[in-house]
Amino acid sequence: MNTRKFLQILVILMVGFILAACRDDAEPATTDENNEEETTEENTENADEEANSDASDSDGYTIGISLPAAGHGWMGAMVENTEAAAEELAEENIDYRLVTSSDPAAQASDIDDLITQGVDAIVMLPIESAALTPAAEAVAEAGIPLINVDRGLETESYRTYIGGDNYGIGRVDAQYLVEGLIEKNGEPAGKVVEISGVPSTVTDLRSQGFRDYIEDYPEIEIIASQPGDFTAEAALAATENILLANDEIDAVFSQDDDMTVGIVQAIRDAQREEEMFIVSSGGMKEIYHMMLEGTMPEVKVSVTYSPRQGAIGVNLAAKILKGESPEGFEGELVPHDIVLDATPVTPENVEDYYDEDANY
Repeated sequence: MNTRKFLQILVILMVGFILAACRDDAEPATTDENNEEETTEENTENADEEANSDASDSDGYTIGISLPAAGHGWMGAMVENTEAAAEELAEENIDYRLVTSSDPAAQASDIDDLITQGVDAIVMLPIESAALTPAAEAVAEAGIPLINVDRGLETESYRTYIGGDNYGIGRVDAQYLVEGLIEKNGEPAGKVVEISGVPSTVTDLRSQGFRDYIEDYPEIEIIASQPGDFTAEAALAATENILLANDEIDAVFSQDDDMTVGIVQAIRDAQREEEMFIVSSGGMKEIYHMMLEGTMPEVKVSVTYSPRQGAIGVNLAAKILKGESPEGFEGELVPHDIVLDATPVTPENVEDYYDEDANY
């Protein structure tokens, strides 16, 4: 069993160990006003107390799960992994209700329905950060613990956030881009394109981390930035437009491996694969396979971003409902924010991570 597959199994079966490993990386939530911070802590404690009180009055629980609709790619793997984790909780007398949505308005309506149905906890991956913030606040007002995953919210009204180090991903991609430009042009200089995601904290943080890193290299110029919406199809169209408008491109910063698939196709269709390289993130096996085969355009790095965040969230919600502390947090509240490590995977170490049987 290779390293990556072992880690995936460990996440699901031993979520406590993963949370403990992330403990040092988690950044505590901060607010501008002390009274807002106190209110957040009170809401968190009240949600925990209500959940634990219900534990003594009921033989079982129901976890509501709200995710974007997807059947493939990173999000498809997220949905599959989350539902698999929820199904395993049946042995602990915990049921689940999974709903998927294709747009923010539909997801907000789904959240309202879960509240009305009286679920005991909710795990949510917001389609868009700002649009789902009111729904998150409604969950908090109902006294229901909310585990928010992947994309952040514009509120602190959630029990726990679980996500990857998106700012760190942007910086790691920028580091490999700088190194690639030095290798290609003999200096940290060149024309760079950015393909970004949907409106969310993930997109904003990755972009900010990337820009903060390269601002020390004034000869690196971002000549175009277009959204690829975290899909291969949208990224293909965006890249085609950029290639038509720009005769010289040295590198592409792709915020997501699903988009990288479309970017690669556009570059190959234009027969410009020898001209530029790509830095990306997500940990997609298709991108790993490109690295192993040495195909062009070269993907210098894909930073890991686990599609098991929802599964971790489901297991954490179950422990909160049962009044249990995940291993590593005995006698302490689980952190308000849990940030998972971002590991660079390159052609040099990709064999340690590639798993042909992985669902992403």
